[in-house]
Amino acid sequence: MTPTGTSTAATTARTTTSRPHDFGTGHLSRAAALLHTLLTVEALLLVTTAPGLLGLLLGPSPANLPLAALCLLPLGPAASAAVYALHHRSRDLTDLHPARVYRRGLRLNSLPALRLWAPLLAWLTVIAFTLTHFTATGLPRWWAALLAVIGVASLLWGAHALLLTSLFTFRSRDTARLAAYFLLRRGRTTLAAASLLVLTGAMTALLTEALPALLAAPSLLSLLYAGRPVIAEAEEDFTP
Repeated sequence: MTPTGTSTAATTARTTTSRPHDFGTGHLSRAAALLHTLLTVEALLLVTTAPGLLGLLLGPSPANLPLAALCLLPLGPAASAAVYALHHRSRDLTDLHPARVYRRGLRLNSLPALRLWAPLLAWLTVIAFTLTHFTATGLPRWWAALLAVIGVASLLWGAHALLLTSLFTFRSRDTARLAAYFLLRRGRTTLAAASLLVLTGAMTALLTEALPALLAAPSLLSLLYAGRPVIAEAEEDFTP
């Protein structure tokens, strides 16, 4: 039979030993870890895209659209790295390395993201340029509505492609096909992406163009949560 004093000492030792492992796993700690990750990823995303975003200060003139598209090229790799970092974030306050994970995502995803983001950006630029000069085309008005719908659908396709590019190593053409597939199959994710698109447009129009950039990390986290069915199905059905 174990003496009472020995049992008490052993219990105290076990409790003391387990405390370091318990630290950082509570609700408050997880909230602090999430906030730290969001702020770090947001700062890194802004630094990555800063040279391009500065070019957008030229003004909203339609003549600046091609230059604005060039300025937005770094946004694709930066957003992909941010999604990667948010998806692989640690929930433990004692084990946070969001900057390291972001850099890893930027290294892994920059080229795949550009392969899809550059053509999408060029296509959206053509649509925007056409709409801003629509009166000179002589086309019927319903063409403008059709182009606007195509532009929105392209952005929603891009949201699915962003998730797939950031978290999987599919070939570019396979990513493009899967993004089109999930666009219709996962309507809730598409609807959530559309809601984020409307919110971003409203913030830009009613407040300031800088606000969507400052809230990019929370917006991408929302897209990531909404895209969990897409991620789960892609992992289950389209990966070895």
